[in-house]
Amino acid sequence: MANLNRVTVMGVLGRDPETKQFPNGGSVTTFSIATSEFWKDKTTGERKQATEWHRITTNNRLAEIASKYLKKGGKVYVEGAVRTRKWKDQRGAEKEITEIRADELQLL
Repeated sequence: MANLNRVTVMGVLGRDPETKQFPNGGSVTTFSIATSEFWKDKTTGERKQATEWHRITTNNRLAEIASKYLKKGGKVYVEGAVRTRKWKDQRGAEKEITEIRADELQLL
């Protein structure tokens, strides 16, 4: 069976997107979206909520669109692939982050 790395999330932006420009003319835009799950506690009958935050990155033309049109509190639909990056910070400590590299984006 072939492998598949495909993610679909729809949620609300937690802050305005941040864009970085590169000397070669490329760009990357990052933002975070929240997805929430709701349920009723069986014991107390109380309504519960769990929120998950997803870090999203977009490149080049999609980065420009995200930077221009997405705003904090807006809803967005994202499709992409999960990526994990590792690097060393200024102190030499190893860092790791898992994010969704978007290749489809729809404003809702």
